[in-house]
Amino acid sequence: MNTRTYKVAILRANILLSLVLLVFSFASCSGQSHLMNLTPTQQAPPPAATTSVPGVQTSYADLVSRVAPAVVTIRSTERVRAAQQFPFMDDPMFREFFGDRFPQQQQPPQRVEGVGSGVIVNSDGYILTNHHVVDGAIEIKVELTDNRTFTAKLVGSDPPSDLAVLKIDAKSLPILSLGDSDKVRVGDPVLAVGNPLGIGQTVTSGIISAKGRATGLSDGSFEDFLQTDAAINRGNSGGALVNTNGEVIGINSQILSPSGGNIGIGFAIPSNMAKAVMDQLLKTGKVRRGMLGVTIQSVDADMASSLNLPAARGAIVTSVQTGSPADRAGLKRGDVITAINKQPVVDNNSLRNLVASMAPGSTAEVTAIRNGREQDFQVALAELPERQRPESEESSSGGGTSNEKFGLTLQTLTAEMASRYGLDADDQGLLVTKVDPGSNAADAGIRQGDLIQEVNRQPVRTLAEFNSAIQRSGARPALVLIKRRNVVTYVTLKAGS
Repeated sequence: MNTRTYKVAILRANILLSLVLLVFSFASCSGQSHLMNLTPTQQAPPPAATTSVPGVQTSYADLVSRVAPAVVTIRSTERVRAAQQFPFMDDPMFREFFGDRFPQQQQPPQRVEGVGSGVIVNSDGYILTNHHVVDGAIEIKVELTDNRTFTAKLVGSDPPSDLAVLKIDAKSLPILSLGDSDKVRVGDPVLAVGNPLGIGQTVTSGIISAKGRATGLSDGSFEDFLQTDAAINRGNSGGALVNTNGEVIGINSQILSPSGGNIGIGFAIPSNMAKAVMDQLLKTGKVRRGMLGVTIQSVDADMASSLNLPAARGAIVTSVQTGSPADRAGLKRGDVITAINKQPVVDNNSLRNLVASMAPGSTAEVTAIRNGREQDFQVALAELPERQRPESEESSSGGGTSNEKFGLTLQTLTAEMASRYGLDADDQGLLVTKVDPGSNAADAGIRQGDLIQEVNRQPVRTLAEFNSAIQRSGARPALVLIKRRNVVTYVTLKAGS
């Protein structure tokens, strides 16, 4: 084979090999294309099922379906007298000069409708709500979630706790049970159910933000609120605050808001307090509360330091009513009450609620610290008169007292000065006649006209006695008893730097 022939053979072999490889390549691509085209015709794998983590709530729908039917809308109608066109027409002197020349044009009374919420607590038609939802109402309508409407009767109402009980003529109603609010913990999830702003039943969620709150907005201030960030607005009042077991742990009552709308600070009356009040309203239509016969204020850090107390807890007695249960049991001004029936007293609010929850005539064991020593007193409680303010007189406390050092000008009390400042003629002590602005005394809340009666539990009648008592305080704040008109309270006074 010559060279030319050899090259031609090699070229033909290469061409044949290339054609074989090209055919194989096309076959491979064709097969791959066939496989890819088969893919869409196959069933797609099902999406992975959502797994619920034990202990994590993914939906409240089942809970709401159980709870919602027992929360109702309450519409109350109140009669309000319209303003007169010429209100001065009732002035006899005006009529003497002008006679009947001007018609009075007094408008007929108008009706104002309010809206709130309530909780069915008995299948025979008993409903728990707020006092302020039905206060002054001449007609009360209750709307159920099944669109039935009933006229309600007021069984009883308690302004101090802001609770009321209604009755409608219905049977076999869905109900909610009252849980144990003492077991509620800060951070527990809750739902608020009610009719905010009259738009219809609404459910909001949140947590318990705090316990034992007092706002001072209720009539009588028997307050021990649960605070929540679950959205509460006007119209939610009287509705249910429920836990994840579907139990009512609070009756929604108030909000704190500069605008009147929800900002995440709402308050509910604890279910244990609501149950105690409701039981009495159902039995007698009124609520009876125990009374010690003292005025008190909370112990702050400066008072605790002044009295050598281990902690700033408890309520200090500022006055004892003569002949009261506390007086007969031997309690005195300056005693620091730390427990009632072995239950700790945190502050003045917890003390008054503990006492108020006890029946008149029952005996309370009062634990108090006097001169650094703990003592127990057996007190037979009296009944707190209706409409009386609670046994509490919170006052400002801080530091300040005595002449230039404290920014005070003091003088011995005279009958003339006592009359001028609303004090009793037989009161004794040093009268504050001037308080320098920006002084320690001013910071403490001491005012002109206050009567300083004691310093560190020692009566003071002269400036020398005052200064001597102050000096004995050393570095500790001095505990000073003052009387402002008919109110007696303690303040703590610091010498400052």
